[in-house]
Amino acid sequence: MGRPGKQSDEDGAGGGPAEEPQAGGGPGAARQPAEDQQSASQPPGATQQATGQQNSAQPAPPAGGGAGSGNEPGGSGGGIPRRWLVTAGVAAGAVLIAGVVFALTQNSGSTSGAGNQASLAAGPIHLSSTFPQSGAINVDGAGQIAVNFSEPLAAHSPHPTIQPSVAGAWSAVGDAFVFTPQTAFAQATKVTVTIPGGPAGVRSNGGGLLSNTVTEHFTTGMYSQTRLAQILAQLGYLPLSWNAGGTAGTRAQAVMAGGGNKSQAALAYAPPPGTFAWRDSYPVTLTSQWNPDQANTLLQGAVMAFKSQHGMTIDGSLTQKVWDALFTALGKNQQNKSGYTYAVASKTVPETLTIWHNGHVVLHSLANTGIPVSPTVDGTFPVFERFAFQIMRGTNPGGSTYADPVSWVSYFNGGDAVHYFPRGSYGFQQSLGCVELPYNEAKASFPYLTYGSLVTVTG
Repeated sequence: MGRPGKQSDEDGAGGGPAEEPQAGGGPGAARQPAEDQQSASQPPGATQQATGQQNSAQPAPPAGGGAGSGNEPGGSGGGIPRRWLVTAGVAAGAVLIAGVVFALTQNSGSTSGAGNQASLAAGPIHLSSTFPQSGAINVDGAGQIAVNFSEPLAAHSPHPTIQPSVAGAWSAVGDAFVFTPQTAFAQATKVTVTIPGGPAGVRSNGGGLLSNTVTEHFTTGMYSQTRLAQILAQLGYLPLSWNAGGTAGTRAQAVMAGGGNKSQAALAYAPPPGTFAWRDSYPVTLTSQWNPDQANTLLQGAVMAFKSQHGMTIDGSLTQKVWDALFTALGKNQQNKSGYTYAVASKTVPETLTIWHNGHVVLHSLANTGIPVSPTVDGTFPVFERFAFQIMRGTNPGGSTYADPVSWVSYFNGGDAVHYFPRGSYGFQQSLGCVELPYNEAKASFPYLTYGSLVTVTG
């Protein structure tokens, strides 16, 4: 009938409040704690938006240039630009390194030079440059790390160390150390690279030492919003399919088939190419909202649906734990068990509610929406709480209070819900914001309006 949030007695269970940034608009204000709660059946799962910030990855280094190239792993050591290609058995070429940044400091107190150039140490050899540019953020956590020196390195020279550690290997290639990770750093991770100096530190072929230990820092970016959309589509939580394309897409399919979570994290930084396609027929009110590269309500609802089926708090936020669960589900091909539901509440008289499930209309019913002083707000919202039965309590516009028994309740925007409420007729404004249905139609709608299902209010 109205907008609970004052008091309610309910039978069922709902998700907890969001604690992280969200992928789209939030589901609205949560109801206040219920009184006289009764036990009853509920849909599976009741336990962070998809913030899904796009990486601002570092550009690839230019193909040439010398000491003046700001993005190049060359620098001014001896005035000779240096770039190395890391290939087994090859000690010359160019290093292609994407997305790692260093804030360079020396224990001796010297400061980093301008751009990508590091300050000189006082010893016989010095650290000439690092790649990519100093001070960059949102870097690719799966990219290489390169450290260039003023002279070729000894074969058994100590190499730098990394914290937190990830699987991978350092290679000494001429006058450079290059780290190639086998697994990616987690998103938003501060990484410390320590380059040892002194008698037990880095040494050149000629026996020269780096006089002081150097400590460098960089921070990885966030996983790709596009990759989130690809995974959710493959698992059936979106009304679209996704198929990898090209050679890179074929490699990605192999990773998906058996690469494990660590390989999946690398793809989350750099999504493989591919195409999305609508699975079935849906109205333009849904299709017009789709954008795989930006946060939107379709992705928020899909994340909520995924979390409801994996025993996680039902909201649209994304943490590393949620990403890891997505990687695991993809590796095991754990498909969405509820199918895809979309509903439209039309405020055009006669007012109606139409529900699509897996692209087909499964319910079309007369409905009531909010009166002018308490209207049902237009927009698209994910279902975030459900009850088979509830005593809905609130305040009428005139100041009196109500406590109405209602059934088959699916909350989608604050105190607005689709539910049964007894009326003499349906099809026009009568509620205080909810979408009211006759009993049989409300009961039929309840199994479809699962957590994360989208409800559009229009007209």
